[in-house]
Amino acid sequence: MADLREIAEWLDDYLAIEAVPDYPGAFNGLQAESRSPIEKLACATDATLETIEAAAEGDAQLLLVHHGLFWGDPLPLTGVTYRRVRALFDADMAVYSAHLPLDVHPEVGNNVLLAEALGLSVEGRFGTWKRELDVGVWATADLPLATLTERLRAVCGTDPHVISGGPGHVRRLGIVTGGGGSLISQAHDKGLDTFVTGEGSHHHYHEAMELGLNVVFAGHYATETFGVQALAAKLAEAFDLESVFLDRPTGL
Repeated sequence: MADLREIAEWLDDYLAIEAVPDYPGAFNGLQAESRSPIEKLACATDATLETIEAAAEGDAQLLLVHHGLFWGDPLPLTGVTYRRVRALFDADMAVYSAHLPLDVHPEVGNNVLLAEALGLSVEGRFGTWKRELDVGVWATADLPLATLTERLRAVCGTDPHVISGGPGHVRRLGIVTGGGGSLISQAHDKGLDTFVTGEGSHHHYHEAMELGLNVVFAGHYATETFGVQALAAKLAEAFDLESVFLDRPTGL
């Protein structure tokens, strides 16, 4: 068994929670407390009613997630928010969330682990967010775009959507997991020929084509399952906890 506060402090330090900026209202750290000592850990990409209930059914005392309970302005405890919080309290289960601190982490970050899964070695960072944080990574490559697409299909379990605006052979590749479509122009400015992210918008097609950049959308959820599993494994080893991953793909 492990003390929740010790676990939270370990995570805060390992992820550099205080040093990494994030979206307003995206609270990183311990989002819900519990009274139970921690023996079993569940991890998931999203803190939803489904994952909370699944973690409770599996007798987990802590749910570790990438997308937490809170985004934007405070919400009244009604509707979906009430049901999520009620399920947590009924199970006496804690929630710890790490959003951008997990995306950008050099060891268990979504970006570096996706690059590793693709057989690439990260060489640097790019994609400045709000003039504060480089949220993406880049690597050199030597493979056809079709091969990259097949690798993404294999490691992400999705059917990637490819905008073939650049060369047919990939030499310089950037990765921003999740919703990184807004960084297409920065990928081009960095001298990359191919950009992999989770999802984008309609206008990103025209932007990529006019800039001469390949853009591959491999799924928001699918590109952000790597980090939370790796972090859970580290945490389980550090505190001798049982751990389970709750895979709940959205298809998006």
